Amino acid sequence: MVIRPFRPSTEPRDLNTADKARTNHIVDRVLALGPQATAKQLADVIENFAGRHRNFLAICETRADEIEGALAPHAAFTQDQRRLLGAYLLHEYSFEASALFNPSIVAHPDQSGVAEGDLRFVLSLRAVGEGHISSLTFRSGVIQADGNVLVDMKARLAEIPKVTNRVLGPNGETVDLRFDGDEGLCERVIFPVTDAQSNGLEDARFVAFDDAGTRTYYATVTAYSGRAIRSELIETLDFVSFRITPLGGDATLNKGMALFPRRIGGKYAMIGRQDNENLYLITSDSLTDWNGGTPILKPLFPWEFIQIGNCGSPIELDEGWLLLTHGVGPVRKYAIGAVLLDKSDPTKVLARAREPLIGPQPSEREGYVPNVVYTCGALRHGNMVVLPYATSDTFTRFSIIPIPALLDIMRH
Repeated sequence: MVIRPFRPSTEPRDLNTADKARTNHIVDRVLALGPQATAKQLADVIENFAGRHRNFLAICETRADEIEGALAPHAAFTQDQRRLLGAYLLHEYSFEASALFNPSIVAHPDQSGVAEGDLRFVLSLRAVGEGHISSLTFRSGVIQADGNVLVDMKARLAEIPKVTNRVLGPNGETVDLRFDGDEGLCERVIFPVTDAQSNGLEDARFVAFDDAGTRTYYATVTAYSGRAIRSELIETLDFVSFRITPLGGDATLNKGMALFPRRIGGKYAMIGRQDNENLYLITSDSLTDWNGGTPILKPLFPWEFIQIGNCGSPIELDEGWLLLTHGVGPVRKYAIGAVLLDKSDPTKVLARAREPLIGPQPSEREGYVPNVVYTCGALRHGNMVVLPYATSDTFTRFSIIPIPALLDIMRH
């Protein structure tokens, strides 16, 4: 549960004239309460909600400050009045009430205290709540040396970050976000904060990107306004501060781009699907502008005849780039496959699994969207691939795949 700004219009769009009038009516009603009535009403709000959210009263005061620019001239608020007004302009949102799915996984930036042979990880997930609004949430855990996966206990509280900066650029609005840092990773929820994202941030594909000794975590994500989609890039060093930048170029007008974990031949590289059917290799001198592309994979086997797409950033193996794919077959059944690409020239396909690695099992076929298994990214750990995947757009599981066995499957 997070607490979010509430306006008579749909967040995060600006208030229109009618919304401002309604908001000022609320102000008038709050100001008309006497001191005792105000204190009594505020005490009731605190009793109901303060234990459900960290720094609840500070959030109420901040909300009142945020809305000040839309208000007509009014008498000065007392502290109780400001807090009460802020409470009227907030609402609780159960961000994963409907589904928690489409995970990606990367090594945690802090590996201190982890036993030898183990790896702490960050798991990102797409959460869906009321109104089919998608947000981005996180879990953490440890992959043990033997492949056992331990997921940390979910926290009781959750928070959305503060917007610290907005810049309008050639492709749209870039926003900087920051969490307090006192909350645990699994308490952090990135909710839509721009008009282009207003109906959801979908399917983040995180990758740990290494460039000249610097590690940055990037994720391509689909922003959905309710009318159109576009690709955006999330950037973070620590999963506390984030920047979200819209991507430009003709290769960004579809879902499911995935960034390679390092430059190839001096250029950034992506796997994308511009035509709703096939996969392309796209290269660029810039992380934010992507055009053209070379087709490298098209539907070949019956389980992927409708379309194929990527299932996260390619994973570097000694033998080449491991690209997990999804295929869509009869009755829109989704399955996960694998391809091996040449390390220096990823347009060359070295091997390809003829059958899916994972498909929806009978016990996994019922859910928010039936007959789907899907992932937004896996992780190499030693001689294993750790693959988190969603079933029926409802919940998430893990699969551990030995790399030698995976290579053998692709070659035969």
